[in-house]
Order: sequence, then C-alpha cells, then structure tokens
Amino acid sequence: MATGHSVGAVTPRTMSFDTPLQFRGGGSIDRYELMYETYGTLNADRSNAVLVCHALNASHHVAGYYADDPRNIGWWDNMIGPGKALDTDRFFVIGVNNIGGCFGSTGPASIDARTGKPYGSRFPVVTVEDWVQAQARLIERLNISRLAAVMGGSLGAMQALQWTLAYPESVANAIVIAAAPTLSAQNIAFNEVARQAITTDPDFHGGDFYEHGVKPVRGLRLARMIGHITYLSDDAMMEKFGRSLRGARIGYHFDVDFEVESYLRYQGDKFAEYFDANTYLLITRTLDYFDPALDFGGDLKAALARAKARFLVASFTSDWRFAPTRSREIVKALLDNRLDVSYAEINAPHGHDAFLLDDARYHKLVGAYFDNISNAITRAGALGNNVIPLKAAADARKAAA
Repeated sequence: MATGHSVGAVTPRTMSFDTPLQFRGGGSIDRYELMYETYGTLNADRSNAVLVCHALNASHHVAGYYADDPRNIGWWDNMIGPGKALDTDRFFVIGVNNIGGCFGSTGPASIDARTGKPYGSRFPVVTVEDWVQAQARLIERLNISRLAAVMGGSLGAMQALQWTLAYPESVANAIVIAAAPTLSAQNIAFNEVARQAITTDPDFHGGDFYEHGVKPVRGLRLARMIGHITYLSDDAMMEKFGRSLRGARIGYHFDVDFEVESYLRYQGDKFAEYFDANTYLLITRTLDYFDPALDFGGDLKAALARAKARFLVASFTSDWRFAPTRSREIVKALLDNRLDVSYAEINAPHGHDAFLLDDARYHKLVGAYFDNISNAITRAGALGNNVIPLKAAADARKAAA
C-alpha cells in the first residue's frame, strides 16, 4: 500500500495561449487553453519541478481531491503526495490535460471561434510531439527553465521520452514506465477496433454529434470494454472474477451471466458518461503514430542520440500490451548512446494497469530514484546552471535543421 499523505484539496487552473499551435500532421489552432494542476512548492531556484504526463483516459488531476467532490481522487494519488514516492514536500509537481482532451483543455468539444461551433471533426489529429510542444509552452510560462524530471506511464511515458528528444537541455531525468518505442501491429489493431466501435455508432455523425444533441454512447461503451480487457492480465482477471456468476445459476441467455461481463458493462457505462468520443479517437491515434525512429530510418539508437537526461525505465512482467521486451528496446538504445539508465522489470500479476496500482517494490523503486534526484538538487544548489531556456532551445533546433 502507498505510504504518506494526500496533497489534500486541489484547484485546477487554466492557462490561455494566443500563439498559434502548429500540429505535426497539419492544421493549427490560433488560440487554446490548457487545464493544469500543481502540487508542492517550487523552490527558490526553480529546480525541483516534475512534469507528470497522463495516459489515455486520464487528465491533469493527478493527485489530491476536489473540495466539492472528495471522491474525485487524482489518478496517480497513490504515487504522488507528501511522503509518497514522488514527494510533494520536496518536489513541485505539474499535471496537464493535453491539447485535444476533454477535461478543460481545448479539444474537439471546444468552441472554434472562427465558426462559433464545436471543433468536432475539424479538430487536427494530434501527436505526442504536439503534446510536448504545448506542455513546453506551459512550463516556460511557469518560468521553469529546466525540469528535474518528466514522468509518465504508458502513453505518458512516451511523452516523457519525447521530452528528452525535443528539449534535451531542459530535462534532467525521465521516468519511463510501462512503455514502448512504438505500438505493435496488435496494439494498433486493438485501437482500430475501438475506433470502429465509435465511428460506426449511428449517433457519431462523422464526429459532429454535438450539433445533433447526442453522444455515440454505444460506441464509447464498446471501445472502453475492449480497452479495459487489454489493460489486465489473464491471471488478474481470473483472480478478480474467475467464472463467478451474477446469479445463483446459469441463465442460458445473452444478457449478463458472469461477473466479468457485469464489470465490463459497468466500466463501459461509466466511461461513456464523461469521456468525449472524438478525444478517444485522437488519443488512440496518437498512440499509433508515436515512432521517434521514423525520421531516422527506423534506427532507435540514432533517434535517441539527442537525449541527455538520466533515465529510469520500468516494466511489468505480466504486461502483454506493452511487454518488457519493448522497454528493453528503449534501454538498449539509450545504453548504446552511453546514457545513464536504470532499468527494473517488476514481477507483478496485474497486466498493463500495474503502473497505476499499489506495489511496494515498484513504489520503493520510484521513491529511491526521486531520492537521488532530490539529493542531486541539494548538492548542486540548482539544476538550472548553464541551462538553455525552453524557447531558446527550440529556436536553436529550428536554426540547425
């Protein structure tokens, strides 16, 4: 179980930007907003900031709870807080809802000022590179020149990796958990089935369902059920549900008979209540497109040669969606570039969701790594010495291209 205490009641904030954001795949947004939360205190030399990147259906609400909704607890609350693995008594932690999201940041459901209607199907396809670019603007606005660490699991870990490539001078450490350098064909296939469930829902209306006053609820339910199956291992599902029946005996019908069926329907129903269908399409496509080696002829070593950060890479033995072999690909490419890398393969039965769950060994590992970061900050007095500010780093890369 997680130790330490909650950060308590938290308040989300909005930061507005009027500088156009150009997307890698084409298209742009003239103005946009990012919803974010912070926990802990930024130290005097602004050297203890940690950016936590969210995965598929998460958000900026990483830790703590809302005063008006105490049950709405941050998705990584067991990891982040006073005395926890990422200790907010020592670090200033930032969570951001990515562009294209549906939790306050500008996304498909937001009003396009040019039309007065929701963006809907007109919202640009987003990539991990786009997310990191937008995050960097927020970090710069917070007057932070260098991040002590960028951390994430799954799709969040891909963002952490991309930070070290896009802004190598501005990231001291990257914590990359349950990740892959690219999605496998099987993973892309799962995402496509989920997207088809949404786009073939009669209420989808080509992505412009907002104007019709409906939601593709059936498609979202199915998409979530498909995804949820892939996040758990077979052993975890058997341990949690087995072949337990909802009733006293088999009903010989096509309604719910087994507990696992009831669970999946519940998860699907709950998800469809709060998540945006277009955001789901965008984020799954973001996963599909992530490939840092694409512009390097498929050579991951060459792609990661830009990185200068220290790395902690962690995987879980039962994670069949982002298997440990994929994390080892990242580790090998980093080591081939003679970078400082720590790697842990954690024996856990929970599947891909293990990165979100309580596991004493896992949390102790992350805590020990952050202890080292904290000690380095103390010894150096500041990690910001001779640091190139984010905007200057980006301008230098463009000039060299």
